[in-house]
Formats: sequence, C-alpha cells, structure tokens
Amino acid sequence: MSKFDSTLDLCFSALGDPTRRMILERLARSEATAGELAEPHSMALPSFMEHLKKLEAAGLITSEKKGRTRVCQLAPDAFSPAKNWLTEQSVIWEERLDQFDDYITNLMKEKNK
Repeated sequence: MSKFDSTLDLCFSALGDPTRRMILERLARSEATAGELAEPHSMALPSFMEHLKKLEAAGLITSEKKGRTRVCQLAPDAFSPAKNWLTEQSVIWEERLDQFDDYITNLMKEKNK
C-alpha cells in the first residue's frame, strides 16, 4: 500500500473524531437512520450530517435514501485500509525491535567476555 494513500488519510481523519467513532460503534450493531444516529448527540442536524458525509467519503459507511429517511450502515470491509496499514507497521516495528534485541544481546556478550 502506498504510504501516501488518500483513502487511508480519509479513514484516519474520519476516525480522529469521537462523534464519528460513536457513530461507527452504533452502526456496528445494526443499520440506523440519520435521526437515530443523531439522537444521542447535542448538535444541530446539519452539523451532524457533516459527520456522516465525512464517514461516507472515507468509505466507512454507506447510506441510502428511503423516502424522507436516510438509512446508514457500516460499509463492507470498512476498516481494511487502516487494518492493513497497521499490520504492515506492526511487522516493521517487530522486526526492528528484534534487531535491537539482538544488538543488545551481542553487546552484553561482548561486555562479559
């Protein structure tokens, strides 16, 4: 994955806000209307809709208009870009820490000779 992947930037930017994380936690249980999602938040509906737009732009949720109601749900594989990037970083840092551990072990052996 490219280190300058705009999809990844959008994903982490969307995840950086507690309101949006709460929305995702709610949608992890089941789909919900925009009104249902907005209920626990003390903000005007237009402001809340901006959060939904950001989540949708990041590919984390999908929404569909049913009559006068907008129904939202988690997007399939919504967290794959972030999960893949974090996995790559984990592998890199585990290798670096293993190398550091080997280096320290060798230093200790040299010192004790």
